[in-house]
Amino acid sequence: MKVTGVTPFLVHPGTGKNWVFVKVQTDAGVHGWGECYTQADRDRAIVAHVEALGRYLVGRDAAQITHFVHVAYHDFGAKRGAMDFWSAVSGLEQALWDIRGKSLGVPVYDLLGGPCRRRIRVYANGWYGTAKTPDALAAKAQEMVARGFTALKFDPFPGPWRTHISRVMEDYAVENVRAVRAAVGPDVDVLVEVHRRLAPMHAIRIAERLETFRPFWYEEPVSSRDIDALAEVRRAIRLPVVTGEELYTRAEFRPVFEARAADIINPDVCNCGGIGELRAIAQMAEPHHVVVSPHNYNSTTIGLAATLQVSAAIPNFLITEYFVNFESVGNAIAAEPFVVEDGYIRLPTAPGLGLELDEAALARHAYREFPRRTLPTIEDEGP
Repeated sequence: MKVTGVTPFLVHPGTGKNWVFVKVQTDAGVHGWGECYTQADRDRAIVAHVEALGRYLVGRDAAQITHFVHVAYHDFGAKRGAMDFWSAVSGLEQALWDIRGKSLGVPVYDLLGGPCRRRIRVYANGWYGTAKTPDALAAKAQEMVARGFTALKFDPFPGPWRTHISRVMEDYAVENVRAVRAAVGPDVDVLVEVHRRLAPMHAIRIAERLETFRPFWYEEPVSSRDIDALAEVRRAIRLPVVTGEELYTRAEFRPVFEARAADIINPDVCNCGGIGELRAIAQMAEPHHVVVSPHNYNSTTIGLAATLQVSAAIPNFLITEYFVNFESVGNAIAAEPFVVEDGYIRLPTAPGLGLELDEAALARHAYREFPRRTLPTIEDEGP
């Protein structure tokens, strides 16, 4: 079965960022869908990578997934990977797995050794929007609990993202976590996001203050590009430390495990190298007693579908991400969208990734450039 075409779709969900989907077609009439991770203002650059790399996928055997990823990095990319490159590879790789599963009539998780669970726990993200005060965050958190979510993630810190922050900003973050914990009660998991922003001294001091609110985790307190700093923080605090969304491939995760720098990792299937790579990273994590919570700042359609397939097949899965602000458009473009019930999504049983996109609906949500973001000026940097 040969690949005959690669078509990217740039979709505007109305909030957050644009999405990039890729459809891979074959001479047997079987097609596959994939999704590439994007960031605001960098979406068209990722499409360019998909188009350039897709030229070299056409004519290849669609079943030779591992070899394609290998030559994409070693020969096409000349061993120079980065976010844009790995996002394109990940979307194309997912589409090949979708084709393989469909051609054999089985879900992708069956090709990965079969499921380890029948449903996948998810946490809500994207729920707090413009809520900037403790009371506003508390009200939004209660709305998510009323919808059945049993775990919520949010970033309690103000912008801009800087390594050194004032005591006032520390107090602000702590008060936001206090308010959300009080609003949702003791049985809902509260996941604290730090977005890689802090220097170790701030990360450690704030973690000590947050302990009383029993966070489920403390995500990326410092950059995972500084493994020594990350390990320093993990050794000094008693909250579970998460890292991984800015790392790509197992090669970049290896130092995290060797330094025992994290309790939980959160690679993203749409940028880490795809389904096979996410599974390989999870397998590396297991003997280091590290669990996997896939990052999923993607749509609630194909990116989530690929995440569910791998999450089903790895024993050391913990929880994954679900962006509620993307849900309405995700539901509009998917033939049979996933449904969150009591904080879980049941495994899809259809062949391949288990989800199809409606191309007419994609056209109705075609790419639009977001308004220019407000980047900090020197006046925003503080005294």
